[in-house]
Amino acid sequence: MRIRSALLVLLAVVALLVPVPLASAATSLDLSVAVRAEPSGAPVSLDTTVYLPDGTGTHPAVLLAHGFGGSKDSVQSQASSLVDDGFVVITYSARGFGKSGGKIHLDDPDYEVADARAVISAVLASPAGSRILLDKPGDPRLGVAGGSYGGALALMLAATDPRVDTVVASITWNDLAQAFFPDHAGTAIASSPGAAPSGGVTGPLKQQWASLFFLGEAGASSRAAGSADATDPVFGDSTASAAAPQPSVSAPTSSQPQTSDPCGRFDPTICAGFLSASSSGQPSAELLAMLRAHSPAAFLSRLKVPTFLVQGMNDTLFGVDQADATARTLSAQGTPVAMRWMDGGHDGTSSTQAADDQAQVTWLRHYLLRDAATVPAFVFADPLGRRQNTATLERASGSSYVDAATWRDQPIDGSTQAIISPPGGLPVSNTLLPQAASLGASLPTYSLAALPGLSAAYDTPAFTAQTKVVGAPRLKLTVRSSGPVSTLFLSVWTVNGGTATLARSLVAPVRVTGPVGQAHTVDVSLPAATWNFPAGTSLRVLVTPTDSTFANSTVARADSVSISQFQLPQVASVALPAAGSGGVDRESLGVALAVAALLAVFGLWAWRDRRAVAPADAALADVPLVVSGLTQTFKDGHRAVDDVSWRAESGQIVGLLGPNGAGKTTTLRMMLGLIRPDAGETRILGDQVVPGASVLARVGALVEGPGFLPHLTGRANLQAYWAATGRAAAEAHYDEALSVAALGDAIDRPVRSYSQGMRQRLGIAQAMLGLPSVLILDEPTNGLDPPQIAAMRPILQEYAAGGRTVIVSSHLLAEVEQTCTHIVVMNAGRVVTTGPVAELVANSDTTVLEVTSLDGLSALKAVPGVEVSVVSDTEVVVTSSLPRASVVAAAVGAGMAVTGVSSRKHLEEVFLGMIASSSASADVSPDALRRIRDR
Repeated sequence: MRIRSALLVLLAVVALLVPVPLASAATSLDLSVAVRAEPSGAPVSLDTTVYLPDGTGTHPAVLLAHGFGGSKDSVQSQASSLVDDGFVVITYSARGFGKSGGKIHLDDPDYEVADARAVISAVLASPAGSRILLDKPGDPRLGVAGGSYGGALALMLAATDPRVDTVVASITWNDLAQAFFPDHAGTAIASSPGAAPSGGVTGPLKQQWASLFFLGEAGASSRAAGSADATDPVFGDSTASAAAPQPSVSAPTSSQPQTSDPCGRFDPTICAGFLSASSSGQPSAELLAMLRAHSPAAFLSRLKVPTFLVQGMNDTLFGVDQADATARTLSAQGTPVAMRWMDGGHDGTSSTQAADDQAQVTWLRHYLLRDAATVPAFVFADPLGRRQNTATLERASGSSYVDAATWRDQPIDGSTQAIISPPGGLPVSNTLLPQAASLGASLPTYSLAALPGLSAAYDTPAFTAQTKVVGAPRLKLTVRSSGPVSTLFLSVWTVNGGTATLARSLVAPVRVTGPVGQAHTVDVSLPAATWNFPAGTSLRVLVTPTDSTFANSTVARADSVSISQFQLPQVASVALPAAGSGGVDRESLGVALAVAALLAVFGLWAWRDRRAVAPADAALADVPLVVSGLTQTFKDGHRAVDDVSWRAESGQIVGLLGPNGAGKTTTLRMMLGLIRPDAGETRILGDQVVPGASVLARVGALVEGPGFLPHLTGRANLQAYWAATGRAAAEAHYDEALSVAALGDAIDRPVRSYSQGMRQRLGIAQAMLGLPSVLILDEPTNGLDPPQIAAMRPILQEYAAGGRTVIVSSHLLAEVEQTCTHIVVMNAGRVVTTGPVAELVANSDTTVLEVTSLDGLSALKAVPGVEVSVVSDTEVVVTSSLPRASVVAAAVGAGMAVTGVSSRKHLEEVFLGMIASSSASADVSPDALRRIRDR
């Protein structure tokens, strides 16, 4: 009863810590706006809601355009916030989305853009129109804001409707053809920070992004990855998106009938063009013309109102170069423009989201409410530091975005290197994943991207001082090819101590055409973003002929490539005042306090219910782990663990092996004090392990998989976990743990967006917090791919080499053989054997014979003092106390044709022999155990 009461109090405390959203003082008006019919003649109406501030006065209006896969509900929270700032807010579901009718025409000027003009007119004619401030009859004071799909619409609407007074466009495109078929090569590049070559050859298709859009995955994938579309990038509010799930193209709302048509709610012409391009990898002329016609680039000459562009550096769909092209056009014609580079995008939310949101509100208040405050011409986010949750924001010193950059010549390896483009396009380089670009930086992906013979790497000399890069590095690329067209992909890596990590999860596709065998040189812009290169590191440009996210050539090709005239952009800037500090936020602190309170409640219960604890054993004070006679019988009578004893010394990595049901995990749980043994004990550094024992502070563990709070970032989860221990933050050794996790930028993304392997590595990092003397890992490689498993091996070996002890329970015998120094084998709840790995796989009594056939086997088995087991038709294992030369002579004398002799067996052979023999016999005498090991 006391525990129950304590839990009720705890729940009350947690409730006080959870923020409750406040209702806005606003009313709303729902409208159904009739717009242009579909080409088929089907009528279309748009589901519209207008939010009105409290009171009776007039106010400027803001039209919010939602992202792809969203609806008016996606921006409801943002609308409420703007109403509180004194705006009338117009929201609607674009045709083909939400409860609106019609097909998706992909921001067609004659459909979606014309629809937005019709919505404005309908609202002005409705009762809500009387609440909108007019500068003159028929001319409302009006701003429009949108992100991604809605961002392009916002720009095109502002260019075609004179009633619009200002525009905010986020993470959107300038030229949709260039966005989906990018080419970062040309003959000249503008001097603005994020410029890419314009025009030129059409590049490769962003195959995975096209598939996400046109196979109906865009909406669902965005939500799963926590992307900007899912949270709607205009004044993005993740809580809003969580409360109002957005329908995807493949999942129509109840007002739209389900269909087996692969085009779903897409206009058939657009769908057919993309499906054809996805199949062939090449766009038709008609598709390119349509994409360009559905782009702001075609209308910017008519855009004269102040424009605020917010673009993400974590965006493999619409990169910074798209916003740069828009800014250059507007600046050249005198349109006021400001630029902001955030570290979010379609591949992840921004770490400075609150400041980004406020900047957009400030812009709207300045131009619509005539507030004095405005935003700088160019603001950018620095890369996140290892102890940061929020990136530092910098303001460029100049007054113009397009003139902000200066260019520094940077020496780089200029050697000519050969690259093969593989036949069929396989194997393919894996540099990044769409909608999870930051995750690519977190994985040991270099070996997956830099395939031998299928890549070329060019390094700069090590930087002598920290170097900040702001913009798109540029270079000249010379290609000599065996084919008329060469498609290459360039990415930027940081090299530190011989280890290359992806600085930003972005690639620059390049297509070079020309006569076979002749050298062709093109100007190339690498992806635009911000980078920090610490002193002692170098920058690597990796060139590959394939990339897993693009449509790749299937024709074999040989290229020789070289790099010259490498330049790095730099921008003079000053840091903006921090909107918030890094570290654990209020929500994380609340979670940590709740966890700590819960631990306190159950700790009190454990203290009251504890058994007598044996005194410390001084003789074992320097022994990390001793397991003595552990026994555990379940309620059904099954004895899961039967008199298990073994020990682990400092510097050892001990593999705990056994088939399923052998009792390994139950043993680990008793070792950690999670369950009580029926008999026996565990001692760590001489202290007996019981629930709540103080010595457990020197143990780190990952048992039966990691558990995290999915809405918190990886970093916040680690900090909350450590805060719950009550120990000083300085003792956590976060840097060492984060290096083990190797999550890169993803450490500051919500854990719900992590893959299984990423959660597993974060779990291992959590177990290593505080650098415990004993580290216990249950199936640590679960969910990891082979390169990640290989990367974990030296980490564990280095950890143990520092005098600590690592216990690993695993089914991957080959990995145990390469990683562990010792093993403990269990079967049916008992220890079969223990010992050094080297001795078990290289026994002096064992001879492994490779033979051409099994002829003479019977004669060999008849030799006194010899035991023979058959591994295969060409391999036998002989166990004998005879010298190895005598064993070989006996085999030859028996008529066997011996082609090879060795003494070392794989651990898998040893393990299977142990399990088979222990299952068949209860004999555990020394001689029997020797025979088991030999098998």
